[in-house]
Amino acid sequence: MDLALSAAPPGQPPIVQYVHRPGLVDLGWGHPDPVLLPVEAWQRAMGAALRELGWQALTYGHAQGPGPLLAWLGQRLGEVDGRPPAPDEILITAGASQALDLVASAVVKPGDVVLVESPTYHLALRILEDHGASRVAAPCDDAGIDPAATAARIDELRRLGRRVSMIYLVPTFGNPTGRSLSVARRRALAELGAATGILVVEDDTYRELSYGPPAPASVWSHDAAGSVARLGSFSKTVAPGLRLGWITASAGLIRRLAGSGMLDSGGGLNHTTALAMAAFGASGDYGRHLEGIRSAYRSRRDALAGALATQLPELGLVVPEGGWFLWLRLPAGLSSAALLAAAEACGVSFLTGPRFFTGGGGDDRIRLAFSLFAPEILVDAVDRLRRAFEGAAARG
Repeated sequence: MDLALSAAPPGQPPIVQYVHRPGLVDLGWGHPDPVLLPVEAWQRAMGAALRELGWQALTYGHAQGPGPLLAWLGQRLGEVDGRPPAPDEILITAGASQALDLVASAVVKPGDVVLVESPTYHLALRILEDHGASRVAAPCDDAGIDPAATAARIDELRRLGRRVSMIYLVPTFGNPTGRSLSVARRRALAELGAATGILVVEDDTYRELSYGPPAPASVWSHDAAGSVARLGSFSKTVAPGLRLGWITASAGLIRRLAGSGMLDSGGGLNHTTALAMAAFGASGDYGRHLEGIRSAYRSRRDALAGALATQLPELGLVVPEGGWFLWLRLPAGLSSAALLAAAEACGVSFLTGPRFFTGGGGDDRIRLAFSLFAPEILVDAVDRLRRAFEGAAARG
């Protein structure tokens, strides 16, 4: 599919979120390449669900999610994570963003503090803002969120009379950094949630996009006290247009979420798509598709990282073992906003660092996404970025 064709005809409403800007290689979009989306395999999956289940695939669904997907997903998570969830520990959602919104609706009150790793997924910050949360940066270092320092921050906030209701983080191939939290810190975070009574919300969207060793076991898998809710999604591994994801959490929290008015009224979330996903998984097409996109994204990561190492070695890139993003530190004296202006004049774009921080910071950082473009385009993008650096340095 030509990305230039994604725009709607003049005068008609847009079809897709992506906005094409002619002449620009935009590395700001964390989107899949359209050529990697499993159109034919998904047609088979939807057809199989309709043939096997008939009208049951098109009526109101079970609030927690349809049994076939709960069963397949539980088995799959048992294969790729530290422990399998029980059926009553899973809730099917309309993507990870909607999962975060559901959890926030259940536990966050206006004015509450939500501690977030910093930097973190920028659009999660907007969802938390929608719920009236005060978003406060948790103590972090180059290895990610620091559990001991976070515990001290919680004590400090409580002494000030603040209610801390949630800790949010992306600990596996995180957005934007690409890094993964150590096993020791994962265990400590689960223990911190249990000790404080604060829900740790783990955005686990990128778990299956590993290009080397398997991802570390989730924070949720270390949780014995029901203090962690893990959010997952098929947006990155299958297709974002499915709007399909899940939550694994304690059976009590799952019952509370499934018993909400919205799920009771709607009869579950994305019931028909969820049944097609169960067929997609059971057929083996999910595994085959995942192997293909892992290979493709690994090649793209390597092309972008290799070109950066050759043309811009001063950035000191740390190559992530999974996910979709490279996180770069700029040379002293160069701001991400100034570089962006120079870069777009050279035909390349990215997201600036401050988007990913709460409370300020990040102007010396940029995020590049490698998922959307073929390797040769990524190499050309780095050449454009190098010219932008040279131009920005000359003006500085």
